[in-house]
Amino acid sequence: MALHKILKIIVAIIGIAALVIAGMVWANDEAIKAGDSQGLVDTMMLLTWIVVAIALVLVIIFVLRGLFTGNAKNTLIALGAFLLIIAISYFAASGSADPMPLKDGEMLSASGSQWVSAGINAFFILASIAVLLMVVSGVKKLVKS
Repeated sequence: MALHKILKIIVAIIGIAALVIAGMVWANDEAIKAGDSQGLVDTMMLLTWIVVAIALVLVIIFVLRGLFTGNAKNTLIALGAFLLIIAISYFAASGSADPMPLKDGEMLSASGSQWVSAGINAFFILASIAVLLMVVSGVKKLVKS
């Protein structure tokens, strides 16, 4: 339970820092639009990277903690199912055969295009599974009561 309290404190500190910086951004909205407030934007980006790093570290900690305290078989089954969804998405992807120009002038290769399409397919498959499981859970609760 101590880890939960530490997380609450970290979230509170980051939340307060974000509110302070957001207030500064809202107060200097015109300066940001004019491009005179790069330091403020850099500070907001730094806070964003810190939050992402903390989230990544916490995810890794909880995954490893769950992996070593729980059943490794269930973890491997879930990982295999996820990799299967990625494989299905990749082979079902219809990437462009020709390189595509990007906004910055670079070219997106055919392989890159297929991976983008695979990512979109995987998102839709995983979102569909999540919605289906929420509906099934709701129906089960309705049937029980």
